[in-house]
This record gives sequence, structure tokens and C-alpha cells, in this order.
Amino acid sequence: MNEVHLRFLASPEWARMLETDLLPWVLSVGDLGDDVLEVGPGPGLTTDLLRRQASKLTVVEIDAELATSLAARLSGTNVDVVHGDATDSGLVSGRFSAATCFSMLHHITRPETQDLLFAELHRLLRPRGIFVGTDSIDSEPIREFHVGDVFVPVDPITLGSRLEAAGFTDINVEPAGYQVRFNATKG
Repeated sequence: MNEVHLRFLASPEWARMLETDLLPWVLSVGDLGDDVLEVGPGPGLTTDLLRRQASKLTVVEIDAELATSLAARLSGTNVDVVHGDATDSGLVSGRFSAATCFSMLHHITRPETQDLLFAELHRLLRPRGIFVGTDSIDSEPIREFHVGDVFVPVDPITLGSRLEAAGFTDINVEPAGYQVRFNATKG
């Protein structure tokens, strides 16, 4: 992630947007349950919101520095930070009541690897567990924000069929301005 992007994701402005826009939508999708998985928390502002919604929260972060910082900051809380690749997490199948990923899919280098993540999240969810996420829609301003960064946006038109191919049902994909919001259920 480039430095400008990382600073924004740790900013008070982003925190306010998450609190007033993202969290109400997430809660409207359904009950996250007691044991939630978050993929790609970055500096952890989404983690701060999610940990108030579940008794246990596990986050998987691939960036060692971000994972170490987040683990230190959240030590002694209901959050377990795992430094690793969420496409092959090594976590127990069927454990989680919900899985989340917010504005991170476009940082995965290829659509095929994004699909591996979808399959892994399906494996990790309990039956009827929900998968909730958002990601950036491809646009010139978003591309400019990602200069020198990985940017492989998810196509909202094909996202539903990709989630279905991973085994999800009850799929909803909603393009909304600069982002796509989606949710699905493990059947």
C-alpha cells in the first residue's frame, strides 16, 4: 500500500466514514454472530468497529508491520491478530459466524487469487455464516489514489457469479458510488 493510501486508512476522516456509513450498512445486512473473521484490516480502524460487535474477532493481515502494530495495540482485547495469507489461512474449517473484508480485495494481485480468498472464506464459515464486504470500483480518481500500489478492482458485474462459484448463496451485490458492497451466505 502506498504511503498516502495508508495514511488515509488511519485518518480520523476515514474513521468517521466507517462509523457513519459502513457500520450501519454492515449491521443492516445481518447479525455477525459471536466469532468474526476480518481479512486485511490494515491499520485496524474497521477492526475497532467490528470488535464491539462480537465476543471474538480474528484478523488476518498479510503485511508483517501492520500485523505487529495491530497485535500490540489490541493486546489483551477480544481480538486475535494473525500474520498470514488469508487465501490459505490454516484456520479451522467452519469456525466463524461471519467473515468480512473492507476495501482490500483490490490489493490482491490477480482475480484468481481473489477467488482463492472467496473459497477460503467459504471454508472457514459455519453453515449459514455470512460474508460481508466492500471494495473500490474502478475509476480514474481511485486509480490515481493507488499510484505505485497494487490495484486490481473487483468487477461488480461478475462478483456475484464469482461468489457463487466459491459456494455462496443469497448473494447481494450493490454498486454504490465509489464502491461495491456485497454480502453472501454459506449455504
